[in-house]
Amino acid sequence: MSRVGNVVTIPARKGKAVALAKGQRIKVINTHGEQVVDTWAFNRHDPSEFMSMEHTRASLLRVIPRVGDRLYTNKRRPILTLVEDTSPGIHDTVIAACDRYRYEELGCKGHHDSCTDNLAAALGELGLKPPETPSPLNLWMNIPIKPDGSLSFDPPVSRRGDYVVLQAEMDAVVAFSACPQDVLPINGVGRAPTEAHFQVMA
Repeated sequence: MSRVGNVVTIPARKGKAVALAKGQRIKVINTHGEQVVDTWAFNRHDPSEFMSMEHTRASLLRVIPRVGDRLYTNKRRPILTLVEDTSPGIHDTVIAACDRYRYEELGCKGHHDSCTDNLAAALGELGLKPPETPSPLNLWMNIPIKPDGSLSFDPPVSRRGDYVVLQAEMDAVVAFSACPQDVLPINGVGRAPTEAHFQVMA
């Protein structure tokens, strides 16, 4: 667990997790720009309750959260609030975390880092195990929904140093993955995944 004020690196292609008390805030930094950071949150006292994009969309009636929006759990309770966002505000709540099966589908042979594995490893460092891999809040992922309902994978519009601040609405464990996707232009065209950072605030 990070002490307040420490800046923690989310290594490129890997994950990190941290425990937050209710009311604490965490600043997630897109250090080099154009890096997607998959984000999950779990009730610290009952990990079977977790941040759910399906339930959040139903509560917000939007697919992209805005500053001031609460993010809800699978029990329809607020777990995080988006309190600050210096980026253009394009985030994704639709796309599932990448996993071995996704990379096999995309033609990758052998091992490929994935956000699903990163979530398990990050929680494992805290002695925890995810009950499943919930669909994440994909910070800075740019997935436009076209008028005909189809989707496209577009490069992020985030800039170097952009950040969001999230506030815990219950005691929570928050996990991040610096998405290792390098087949589709999710992290920018022809661009390797990079590290990101977070800082627990007072």
